[in-house]
Amino acid sequence: MKSNSKQLNQAKHLSQAANHQAILQSALLQLTNSQEARHYLNRYHSQDEMRFAVVKVGGGILDQELEQLAESLALLANLGLAPIVVHGAGVQLDQGLAAAGIDSQKKAGIRVTDAASMAVIRPIMYQVNQQLVAALEQQGVRASGVVHGVFESEYLDEAEYGLVGSVSKIHLSPIKQALHSGAIPVLSCLGETSSGQVLNINADVATRELVWQVNPHKIIFVTPTGGVLDANDQIISAIQLHNDFEQLMQQDWVHSGMQLKLTQIKELLEPMGPGHSVSITSSKNLARELFTHQGAGTFINLGERITEHDTLTPFLQQQLVGILQNAFGRTFRAGFLGGLPIKKVYIAESGRAAALITAGEHGHAYLHKFAVTREARGEGLAATLWQQIKHNHPQLYWRSRAHNEINTWYFKQADASMKSAQVKTKPTDNDWVGFACGLSPQESLHCLQQAFTEDSGWEGAATPLPEQSHG
Repeated sequence: MKSNSKQLNQAKHLSQAANHQAILQSALLQLTNSQEARHYLNRYHSQDEMRFAVVKVGGGILDQELEQLAESLALLANLGLAPIVVHGAGVQLDQGLAAAGIDSQKKAGIRVTDAASMAVIRPIMYQVNQQLVAALEQQGVRASGVVHGVFESEYLDEAEYGLVGSVSKIHLSPIKQALHSGAIPVLSCLGETSSGQVLNINADVATRELVWQVNPHKIIFVTPTGGVLDANDQIISAIQLHNDFEQLMQQDWVHSGMQLKLTQIKELLEPMGPGHSVSITSSKNLARELFTHQGAGTFINLGERITEHDTLTPFLQQQLVGILQNAFGRTFRAGFLGGLPIKKVYIAESGRAAALITAGEHGHAYLHKFAVTREARGEGLAATLWQQIKHNHPQLYWRSRAHNEINTWYFKQADASMKSAQVKTKPTDNDWVGFACGLSPQESLHCLQQAFTEDSGWEGAATPLPEQSHG
């Protein structure tokens, strides 16, 4: 009997393991590049479970995109990841207060809350919280609604705002209990004073205070627009606040709501340092933002300075070689860089990204190397580096291995491209794709043909190899 019981238990564990593997594989297949996704999955799993991500969701998303949001969060759960979800309920509160005949007044974006308003707000917050929990559970995901007990508060200004709180202390026990039980914690933005008075807290303020306490690897705002939109209603892929904030604030197409959001994000990030970032994305693109180099939304960080150099000093060469060899996993031939016709060298101040521009065909700028170290990928550093390169070199050409995962992004940056197989009689394993921008069709053709003959400089490269550039 004991032997049979042991065999049954073993069979049960094997079945559970097989089922988990099937779920994992299914989840990865929903992403465009499973190898890329596994890179990020391994990174996220290396974090403490509480530090994976804080996801802030507005009431508009819960009103219009609840099912899509639940599906995206369920994908994360199936990958073994549990974000801390913080939700607002602005749309629902506006509707509920209007239905109750209460005039909802806001000052500086803060909802003035008297006793009559709070009598309406509390049950709506409970209801919205349970709607998201129920939607997750319908996806087969465990979720735990946390309405009270996290945000200990004080009155923000009772005379001015009424029952509105500022966070004085964060209690993590309810969140830890949810995570330890395998559930996604879903937090509302109600706080309590030490005497038990319930206070209304702005959702972005609550998220900021929680982020400062938890210090998560990822901070995500899910919005209807899916990112910050430019003048043509196209999503801006990356914003470096130290470089872009003042300019953005002056644009008439950055509406007041987005100005407030960017200001709040800046206030959130500044005490945290340069290694942190915020992503603004949509419900359907949440996973793509988390698991692809290119992302799917607006990546915002404080930014870091990228220095420019016209000559390759011994110290600079040492820096450049270190970054490139780290990113490519290969070794340069001795003296190779010293013999190149260098136009510009770019080095990120953190030492995690670099680019090398040389004089190519007819003196045009050739992007000889473009690299971001593995630990920095997905942080928006590549976008910053690229923007600086394009500003200085509007006419540019480069090449990349035909199987390079970043080629989809390169195609978007280029206005001309060509495969090396088009100029050869027999394709090889070392085929690559050439890209160009700002050049005439004839110039692009000559430049890309020349690019296919460039020496990569790597040891062991018997024939010219394309660059495995990274974004």
